[in-house]
Amino acid sequence: MEARAIQRTVRQSARKMRLVIDQIRGQAVPQAYAILKFSKKVAAKQIHKVLKSAVANAEQKAQRANEAIDVDRLRVRYAVVNEGATLKRFTPGAMGRATPIKKRTSHVEIRVGADAAPPPRAAAAPAAAKAGKAKGTRAAARPPAKRSSARKESKSKKKGKD
Repeated sequence: MEARAIQRTVRQSARKMRLVIDQIRGQAVPQAYAILKFSKKVAAKQIHKVLKSAVANAEQKAQRANEAIDVDRLRVRYAVVNEGATLKRFTPGAMGRATPIKKRTSHVEIRVGADAAPPPRAAAAPAAAKAGKAKGTRAAARPPAKRSSARKESKSKKKGKD
């Protein structure tokens, strides 16, 4: 079960919000809540709201489909912050000029999904080893390039003639 939540035109720059969203991407929902709760960034409050909404959407989706869902097993599958519209304002500047002010906004999107069972690692390891052997066998078989002895001989001849 996957659900998403989007909050548009958050009055904070996308660059500042990405610092926080990078910390919760791929985390379990309870751990993401803890990270956001104890973060000192102002962006954490807005991102917490979006995450809470995404979890509520997942619960509603499961309820409509008549399925059981455990919120503690949800993970942040996709979390991204994009730039929104920039509000352009002007403030008085030196010598009668106007200095522009850019009030940046951003869009936050978070998708949460149920934890799937991890694939067995024992079966995946031999397949990866075979693929590694098949690729680049010629490059691995070649010995490292050596300096040619012709250069050394020409240098010794020059020294001997002088």
